[in-house]
Amino acid sequence: MPPLPPAITPERWIVQLFSARAVAEGGVVRRRIRDVDRLIGQERFLTEVRRRGFRVVRNADQYVIFCNREPVELLE
Repeated sequence: MPPLPPAITPERWIVQLFSARAVAEGGVVRRRIRDVDRLIGQERFLTEVRRRGFRVVRNADQYVIFCNREPVELLE
């Protein structure tokens, strides 16, 4: 994969992700797994999600982040 552009640092990416309107409203955001791996890595990503008390699921090539502390129930 190509290196990150100088304007996109892992810290800036995290700030942008968690300052989205959906996050502030307790909604849901999605990010491609490959982008997370390339930009900050899965371990750091999960650390940031846990630190905020959010939940995250993986489906196909996406992480789906529930930006609230409510339980997540999987319905078939």
